[in-house]
Amino acid sequence: MKESLSEPLTIDDMARTAMFSKFHFSRIFQRVTGLPPGKFLSALRLQEAKQLLMSTSLNVIDISHQVGYNSVGTFSTRFTSSVGISPTAYRRLGGFVPRVTVDDRSGAARRTSATVSGTVCAPDTLLGHTFIGLFPQPIPQGRPVSWTVLERPGPYLLDKAPEGSWFLLAHALRPDEENDPPAGDEQPYLLRHGPVQLRDNDDVTLPDLCLRPVRFLDPPVLLALPDIRLARRMAEARTRADQTGFAPPAPAEPCTGKPERDGNGGRRGAAMPAA
Repeated sequence: MKESLSEPLTIDDMARTAMFSKFHFSRIFQRVTGLPPGKFLSALRLQEAKQLLMSTSLNVIDISHQVGYNSVGTFSTRFTSSVGISPTAYRRLGGFVPRVTVDDRSGAARRTSATVSGTVCAPDTLLGHTFIGLFPQPIPQGRPVSWTVLERPGPYLLDKAPEGSWFLLAHALRPDEENDPPAGDEQPYLLRHGPVQLRDNDDVTLPDLCLRPVRFLDPPVLLALPDIRLARRMAEARTRADQTGFAPPAPAEPCTGKPERDGNGGRRGAAMPAA
């Protein structure tokens, strides 16, 4: 797949290469990667498109053809639904977004909703900002139903999560990579945990989960992450305020996808501002 992103690959082509029937191949592939072959291939194509948008001056039409799309309209629609913003906006914003939009399709279910909490751990070298979200699929793409950004791996709280079955996914940046947009497979992240079954008003505490280096068969992180550079600046401002007694200005956007929740929420491990 990675060597043939511009080619019209089919399940039959992949299964023939692997020397399996397409049904057996599809079952094995999904068990190993967490996704069906077609969705995995689509994720690879969109990840390559993200790289080309950030590293080249190719226009969107040329990029769409280079990653296997005959229609730029189809490419733009799938990119936007998976990454969270359009290809042109992704390039203009430098690979980050001011804030992640929450999937509020559950509507009335949000009047009575659940919380998920726990702790994300990591090796000592992975102490950067950590994005954590609940997604409907075992891949970080589209809009999460709840999310937060931690200053570093540690305790987290995801609130206002609707009833349903969700995958918890986390992604962390090393401190020396936080000035640049995510660049593919270098960053460690928690691939997935779940599905987590939630009912209205549940208060679920998950076991400790540890970040690990990305593996060859992990699907890529497609979601455009919130701009953690501002999160770091706000953290530094708060530190200076503690030292000098002067409070920093409030961020322009709420620190999570939930405007009605206070930034720190009175809970340990509260999210850093995302925009």
